[in-house]
Amino acid sequence: MESQHTIAREASRSGAGVHSGKTVKLVIRPAGAGAGVTFIRSDLGGARIPASALIAATPGMGTNLNGEGGASVATVEHFLAACAGAGVDNLVADLDGPELPILDGSSKNFVELIDEAGLAAQPTPRKRLKILKAVEVRDGVKFARLSPHDGFAARITIDFSAKAIGRQTLGFTMAPGAFAREIAWARTFGFRKDAEAAYAAGKALGASLDNTIVVDGDTIQNPDGLRSPDEFVRHKMLDVIGDMFLAGGPIDGLYEAEQPGHALNNRLLREVFADRSAFAWTSG
Repeated sequence: MESQHTIAREASRSGAGVHSGKTVKLVIRPAGAGAGVTFIRSDLGGARIPASALIAATPGMGTNLNGEGGASVATVEHFLAACAGAGVDNLVADLDGPELPILDGSSKNFVELIDEAGLAAQPTPRKRLKILKAVEVRDGVKFARLSPHDGFAARITIDFSAKAIGRQTLGFTMAPGAFAREIAWARTFGFRKDAEAAYAAGKALGASLDNTIVVDGDTIQNPDGLRSPDEFVRHKMLDVIGDMFLAGGPIDGLYEAEQPGHALNNRLLREVFADRSAFAWTSG
């Protein structure tokens, strides 16, 4: 039997939100079998926000969750990607602010946080979302698709006019330790030309060269450069993994995409759930 897992003990990290710029403390705690991942806004009287695609909003610069009573939590994808990669099914993530901390702009610090907390097996079978037929969403040349596959695998392509990025393709298969080795350390990125508009919109207030790869024309502005030549597409894969975690359980399916983004990812999961013949929940 493939068991559900929670964390063994409490652990915490603090840092600024990349968009709000506000310092927030994240405390992760164990949760019971079947509970899933739940965010709690301690600054809003303990409002609870489940990690679910059906309450997700994708304003263009991240994935946010909107709970009942107006409570929300922003930029959840890097943390949820770490949960997926570590094999965490159930935990409580307590926040005293509106957004997950950006830390170094990747999932690396969240993976380390979960490692610090440790994993604990639970005597309940893990539920998995089995894709039974291909489901696809499109936006011009962009598309995202889920189709039947044993386990979770993904293949994505990104394409940017900036020569510093260009066209990059990456395949990934989820396996123990693979996320930490291949994906978790890839940082988020943005373009200097977009910074002024982002600031005016109240976004990217906590962004810096410490947590974001900044592309200016065809050059990388970060003094230490890239962690790998294809760090851009690896970060996009990180985002995909975080967004797919919102399905509510590991996916048995092949994810394929051209120029994926948070909005396409959320549309894809909603399309899957809208077609009862496209999926089944399995366990054991």
